[in-house]
Amino acid sequence: MKTAVFSARRYDQTLLARANAAHGHELVFLQDRLEAGTAQLAAGCQAVAAFVNDDLGGVVLEKLAELGVRFVTTRSTGFNHIDVAAARALGLTVARVADYSPYSVAEFAVGLLQAVNRKIARASMRTREGNFELDGLMGVDLHGKTVGVIGTGKIGVLFARIMAGFGCQILGSDVHRNPDFDALGGRYVERTELFAASDVISLHCPLTEATRYLVNAQSLALAKPGCILVNTSRGGLVDTEAAIAALKSGRLRGLAIDVYEQEASLFFQDLSSTIITDDVIQRLVSFPNVIVTGHQAFFTEEAIGQIMQTTIENLSAFAAGDDLGERLVA
Repeated sequence: MKTAVFSARRYDQTLLARANAAHGHELVFLQDRLEAGTAQLAAGCQAVAAFVNDDLGGVVLEKLAELGVRFVTTRSTGFNHIDVAAARALGLTVARVADYSPYSVAEFAVGLLQAVNRKIARASMRTREGNFELDGLMGVDLHGKTVGVIGTGKIGVLFARIMAGFGCQILGSDVHRNPDFDALGGRYVERTELFAASDVISLHCPLTEATRYLVNAQSLALAKPGCILVNTSRGGLVDTEAAIAALKSGRLRGLAIDVYEQEASLFFQDLSSTIITDDVIQRLVSFPNVIVTGHQAFFTEEAIGQIMQTTIENLSAFAAGDDLGERLVA
């Protein structure tokens, strides 16, 4: 099946081609981000393989349908970038990657936490310049601290298990109780209690209308003074302006994010030789107690390999008329 692969970086091309060797789909690799102005590049294709920051809103889906695209598969677990209702109305089948290595994100979240807590990036930059002073680099022991986990699915539980290994008390918030979270000694509480009691809050929930801006001025006002916030899930979970205000007031001791609510126009590209016009991200990276990475928590050999394999399997399942199971979105 001829498939337009949007936002295709070098590693996408290599690993998708490897996974496709036994399937024989015709893959058209496009570095362009999928949006209204680039949808035309899918002309002649029956399927589109998109990525997390591609625009799969109603306007783009309509253009794809007009071009003859019948199937869309996203190389991600989350599908908040897809207008599912519009896809159904247009008769498009949409699939996702239902599962990939949860260790990749959970382990990275811990790394981000320690990077901002122990000022690892600042320390590294100092020593590169021959500065071995310790002033300004003091962190805190995580042992004995309270860690709040919002979203206790596979990734959230793995993160909680790692933090329990540090000797932390674990609190959880989720609309669905996970017995694995209970088994590791976690305790479910209301979100307001989690904010008030946690020294660290880590976000591991999907972005929905119910979770958008769950970290906002009101919830941060309830947060324990000196709290560290970690987000490796979706940028829209955090009201960035409210987080900046909390950093300025000292309510937040630190902020470590791998996702950003306006990342679509920034992430997964080299902008080092251009003027970045997003003043919010520029303010964020100017804080000494903020770590920002470019949506790389999932980026391990194991996770990427699984994502690419599932993407190809989705194409083959659709072409054969097979049941996509839990991977089916619309």
